[in-house]
Amino acid sequence: MEVKITREQYNPLLKRKEIMFEIDHSQDKGTPARLEIRQRLADILKTKPEVVYVKKVETKAGTMRAAGSANAYDSVEQAKLIELKYVIARNMPEEKKEEKEAPAAKPEAPKPPEKTEQPAKKEA
Repeated sequence: MEVKITREQYNPLLKRKEIMFEIDHSQDKGTPARLEIRQRLADILKTKPEVVYVKKVETKAGTMRAAGSANAYDSVEQAKLIELKYVIARNMPEEKKEEKEAPAAKPEAPKPPEKTEQPAKKEA
């Protein structure tokens, strides 16, 4: 997999680099996983993979080339403030996803007592 950055722009307001990239994945069988792309982009940008978030990857029909976009933040805290939750979830390793998705067992709320019907009183 060969990754080439086609456009890189720093956004000082959001404290991130906005990146457009192309991937030649003719050696691989299919479009590479986001985690692989994230790691490769982090290597190219000389940063940690935890601050790189791949937003979109699209393989062009009939080719072994993909194009996409990513954001590389100055810090993990900044990324969590700005980046959308579904994008963060897509860029997490599988074992971390499973840990987050498994909620703790919630205690069941007590059920209200059932009403019993009382015989109607006869008026005299």
